[in-house]
Amino acid sequence: MAPIRVRIGVLGLALVAGLAAPLAAPTTATAAPPAGGTVPAPTVEERRLDGEVPREILRRSGFAAVAPAFAHKLGRADSYREARALVAREGSALWRRAVDRAQGRGPAQGDLSRDDDRPLYWARLGMTRELRTWAPTFGLGERQRAALLTELERTSRGQADLRLPRSGPGKGVKRVLLTGFDPFTLDRDIRISNPSGAVALALDGTVIDTADGPARVETAVFPVRWRDFAEGAVERALRPYLPRVDLFTTVSQGRVGRFDVERTNGAWRGGFPDNDNVSRTETVPVADPASQPQWTTTTLPYAAITAADTGRFPVYDNTRVTEIPAGSTEPVVRPDGPTPGSAAREGGGGNYLSNEIAYRATLLRDRLGLRGTLPGGHVHTPVLQFGARNTDPATGAVTDPGFVRNRLDIVAQTRAIVAVAVSAAGPDRG
Repeated sequence: MAPIRVRIGVLGLALVAGLAAPLAAPTTATAAPPAGGTVPAPTVEERRLDGEVPREILRRSGFAAVAPAFAHKLGRADSYREARALVAREGSALWRRAVDRAQGRGPAQGDLSRDDDRPLYWARLGMTRELRTWAPTFGLGERQRAALLTELERTSRGQADLRLPRSGPGKGVKRVLLTGFDPFTLDRDIRISNPSGAVALALDGTVIDTADGPARVETAVFPVRWRDFAEGAVERALRPYLPRVDLFTTVSQGRVGRFDVERTNGAWRGGFPDNDNVSRTETVPVADPASQPQWTTTTLPYAAITAADTGRFPVYDNTRVTEIPAGSTEPVVRPDGPTPGSAAREGGGGNYLSNEIAYRATLLRDRLGLRGTLPGGHVHTPVLQFGARNTDPATGAVTDPGFVRNRLDIVAQTRAIVAVAVSAAGPDRG
């Protein structure tokens, strides 16, 4: 999620021509005309579903029928209330299905490896497209449709499924909240996977044994869209849980061949296009901008994390930022963090949505008065690379043994990093 540094060419997620079997055309929930308005068109992100690669991923994971089945159920809803209940139920079911597949429960239903995060992403887009273009026989206003879409996003991303164990002094189970992201830069290579999303699926609801006792991990994923963040999606999802957890970390894909614990996060959007091809260059928009700081910092135990042997990738304490110093107008790279009074232009994690989720989560931590008691921050994973012979987006395959091995190694090392962080963080917060 730091695109200014990612070597996109190494991602190499490609489809061998002719491998994809044709699927049925997208099914609309009903052909009835809308009552009182026009039906919105699919988004840029949703229109990518028409390509061969998403269809192959859905077919080879057993998720191809998710959106058509959802459309059929929508077509039977005869009120907004009924539709709202259906959307919440089906969104949650998609999340649980993806988690179960990643964690080896139930049949795999396809030959894609279970650790793959992409079936969830493409199946969700199929559902949002069906809902966005749904023309029910009853009246559905723009605000109601938007509310249904928000509910589908929330439930299908695990944000409604965060089940923290009861804890307190002597309870002995730490509570960890971890977030990941959707795939991104899909116009460069539509076959891209995001290892942070795979981490979220693999760790959701699991218990990690640490040197300081067991830790229960709950996870969610977030979209790669500026709009959702500006509308407060991160704060709505995290605010109820930060006071109740012992540690949190936002996770995203970062640089080639390395993990980074990002020391500092900046209040600046650098303009790189999101998954809807929208660009934003501005100060990160938050509530109460008058009290908004230019920088926030991690409270993760970065020294312990970087010193531990957690896996095959090196782990760095990244202190680099880009700032406009006080009294200046030109950006300057600072290897050791920001100087007093400076304006942010890049945090350690750049100025894209990975930096922004880290900024928002740590700012929320601070505004809730938890800075001195709650360890939290951002971890960048290595770029997920395919095998050496599968690096050409035009001729490569959607998966290969090297790709699977790399993703599994990233997931395992992230789990180990969480275990170290929990142990170093000390007693539970009660």
